[in-house]
Amino acid sequence: MCAHNPPCPTAMAPDREAARPVAHRPEQGWSLLCNGVLVCEDTGELLPDGRVVAPHRPLALTVGSAA
Repeated sequence: MCAHNPPCPTAMAPDREAARPVAHRPEQGWSLLCNGVLVCEDTGELLPDGRVVAPHRPLALTVGSAA
């Protein structure tokens, strides 16, 4: 699908989120990447084959936690 040079990562690559956006709807909370992946603002993804990738936000660090 990607016509960029060098080509963007495929939808099945671990770095698939590095592909360039081709459509962006911030009011709806999603972006479509050139590899066909739909990325949601909560970091969840919908792959071209219909599989869902659960949101994967980084864990929050706690400040001043006692050891």
